[in-house]
Amino acid sequence: MEKITEKLLLEKGSPKSNKLEQIKTLNLSGLGLKPQDLPVRLLSRLRSLERWDLSGNSLQALPKSLELPALCYLDLSDNQMEDVTTLEPLGSLQELKMEDNLYITVSDNYKLMVLLPKLRIYNGKDVSTSANHLRFVYSENLRTRIIAVWEKSFSLPDPITAEKLSALEKSFVSTARQQVKYGPSSVSDFTKWRVEIIAKEYLRSLTEPKEELECKGSTDTKESSTVSTPTKRKQNPSVDTNISLMPRKKLRSDLPASPAGTSPCKLGLTRKLQTLSHSPAVRVSPRKLSQPPATPPGAQTGAQAPRRGPKVRQAKEDAGAQTKLKNGAEPRRDADWLSSMKSCSKTPPVRLKPLHVLQCHSKQDSSEDFSTQLWACAFQPLPDTTGAGGGSRLVATCGGDSLCVIDCETGIVMKKYKVPGEEFFSLSWSTVLMSRGGGASAARHCSVLAAGGKRGLVKLIHPRNNVAYGEFRASRKALSVLRFNHHQGNFLFTGSYDNKIVLWDIGGVDSQYNYKVVQLLVLDISTTPLHICLPPASPSSHLLTACEDGLLCYDTRLGGSNSTTKRTKEMEITFPIYKKEDKDHDYHTIDGLSFLTDDIVASKNYMHCSIYLWSWGGTKAQRPDKKDRSVCAVVLAELQWANTEIPYLALNTCPGQAYVVCGDDKGRLWTYNISKLQKNSLHTGKPILPTEMLEWPTPVRKNHGQVEGPSINSVAMDPELHFLVALSDRNMVIVWKREESV
Repeated sequence: MEKITEKLLLEKGSPKSNKLEQIKTLNLSGLGLKPQDLPVRLLSRLRSLERWDLSGNSLQALPKSLELPALCYLDLSDNQMEDVTTLEPLGSLQELKMEDNLYITVSDNYKLMVLLPKLRIYNGKDVSTSANHLRFVYSENLRTRIIAVWEKSFSLPDPITAEKLSALEKSFVSTARQQVKYGPSSVSDFTKWRVEIIAKEYLRSLTEPKEELECKGSTDTKESSTVSTPTKRKQNPSVDTNISLMPRKKLRSDLPASPAGTSPCKLGLTRKLQTLSHSPAVRVSPRKLSQPPATPPGAQTGAQAPRRGPKVRQAKEDAGAQTKLKNGAEPRRDADWLSSMKSCSKTPPVRLKPLHVLQCHSKQDSSEDFSTQLWACAFQPLPDTTGAGGGSRLVATCGGDSLCVIDCETGIVMKKYKVPGEEFFSLSWSTVLMSRGGGASAARHCSVLAAGGKRGLVKLIHPRNNVAYGEFRASRKALSVLRFNHHQGNFLFTGSYDNKIVLWDIGGVDSQYNYKVVQLLVLDISTTPLHICLPPASPSSHLLTACEDGLLCYDTRLGGSNSTTKRTKEMEITFPIYKKEDKDHDYHTIDGLSFLTDDIVASKNYMHCSIYLWSWGGTKAQRPDKKDRSVCAVVLAELQWANTEIPYLALNTCPGQAYVVCGDDKGRLWTYNISKLQKNSLHTGKPILPTEMLEWPTPVRKNHGQVEGPSINSVAMDPELHFLVALSDRNMVIVWKREESV
């Protein structure tokens, strides 16, 4: 056996370097190593190590104090492993090989799935779904039984002393291990091990209580099996309300991929467009279900906000005012503003020019379709070995019955997916693992696209291979928003018209596109969720959702002390503009929400004419009001935006370039370079003007002159802001390109 030295590690590692801290791959296979041969202090210097091959040795365990924060692949096959709990410090592991270890049991396999929270591939197979079932569903069933044992036979001593607690813990854990029976007998060792851990955690939660949320019980209502169709967005008086853009068709059909070359109709900016319909486009809302018709008899026909009852509104105002006074949530002072802005990159403003106008979501591929509304777009992330990555020039767009993947440089629709009878409202990209059998390259990261709409089904698509590989029902009602957790790419949140947000584990896929979906969490919302945002620094712990009735925050941590799978809001975030509400102005509908940095959030209400920039950390640090759990946002700045009463014109951010962008109802794009804002901007008391206003490019239609600016429903930017994509309510995708400075 060769002694492990720094010289040996440098020889066996790659890339070749004279510093252990730079080694990313290490092969120590076949050296006959035993646990005592692994020098912890020396190995702990491998802070960048991602792949480690220890196969063909004589290891019964790993050193318990060994921590390698970047390690995502470990090969321990052909050893003598017995104590798998020694792998717990390697929490970043995503792929583990333990084949040909004679003493490893099924219970040991289960323990590994619980101990390693990011483990996805085990012995060459995707186990993410099974692992999450053990971590959350199985553990929750055990916790329920453990609590029943406690409530039946145990109570806290009075007074509480360390000696009495120690004796109580020993007795409680022993009783729980004996009485809690769950799962097959073949994994009884795992069950007892897990019961002991959960019992200790539960007793500790009783003796070290944390502030509990005031959760109101929710009553489940029977859901209709009928797929509901969203109602139209309120219209101007000149709109012909008899026009229907929501045909009802058969609910199920396959998802064929249409040839890209036959479906899109690209519109050059100087090329004349086909004839438009004389009737203005009807604005269909993918966000509202239970509204009255757009122009009921005797009702006003102007575009107005939904009204609140005076008592409800006044209560909200009073609560908001009290919270504001108590928490002191006035806009931050200069020092706070500058501190929050440090994370914004100091980049000069960019210059953007219109490059393409595409008409690629047409009904029956008709070039005369200027009524289909487009709702969501997002750039494809480029996966790397860790599952994260930058952006590409491919953008996905959805609207009507189709999904398109567009090359922004060329303006070519690379892929198109049509589902007759569907109307897509939202989409989201992610990176999941695709297992390909055995070998060192058993799993690779691949980009997948999820999309959903009025049918309540989530479509799962692998665009690179042109495969729509699956679907699952997320709701009996239509879906309004989808969002992946990019720190855990197989976790997907769906928001729907039944006033719920559900967390799903979609797992990975194998070479045959087999997959499994598991529901992990349900969040009860007071109304339809419009947007979902996950804090970049902690996407697995909290969720922000913008709704018709306000901005809500939820605790989404799985396992641990908060083990319930159905939850209500942790707090509601209110804004200063709420104080100005009256019978004609309801500022609670938050129809734009996005993180600009780890701390700075941009949000808007369509009737406010402004975009708020506020601090997530400062807001979350406040103590919520005990009555309605509200806190007032710690506002950093206010950006001037359009004067309009058209809702659902979503904003977006480009953190890498410190940009906020939002379209309006005249086809314009309001752009804000946040890194250029000065600290004295807060002293004026007026909203900050946009850095640049991108005017509607005014394409020309045949025999009818220029096309008037439509409403911009959604915008997206790649991380480097080389491209900006805007979607309109008239079946037009507008691509803007960054002009390089000379």
